[in-house]
Amino acid sequence: MTAQARGRQVQGIVLLAHGSRDERWREPIEAVAARVTSRTPDALVACAYMELAAPDLPTAVAALVTAGATAVRLVPLFLGMGKHAREDLPLQVEALRQRWPAIDISLARIVGEEPELVDLLAKIAIKS
Repeated sequence: MTAQARGRQVQGIVLLAHGSRDERWREPIEAVAARVTSRTPDALVACAYMELAAPDLPTAVAALVTAGATAVRLVPLFLGMGKHAREDLPLQVEALRQRWPAIDISLARIVGEEPELVDLLAKIAIKS
């Protein structure tokens, strides 16, 4: 019996980044995904990109839903509240919610607004 059939929520997590044509740019995003997977082995984790790289957000969410996710948390890995986070992302989230009304799709704050990240960046800046 699947987790869905037993009524257990299956958490999906999408780490959403800007994207780049340079393949090396993806390495830190994928490293975060690996760390999330190691810390939450029951979650389904995927990376997605706003532009210049694949998969895009709808494709990543579709893959998680197909894999059995009953809830998807979108985590924007942006340092600041730019156009993508302010304008493009809310429209995409609404489209995802319409496409999968039975899936609980939530949007986390951009990571740059998280006090823990601001503190970590400050520590990195001053370390010798």
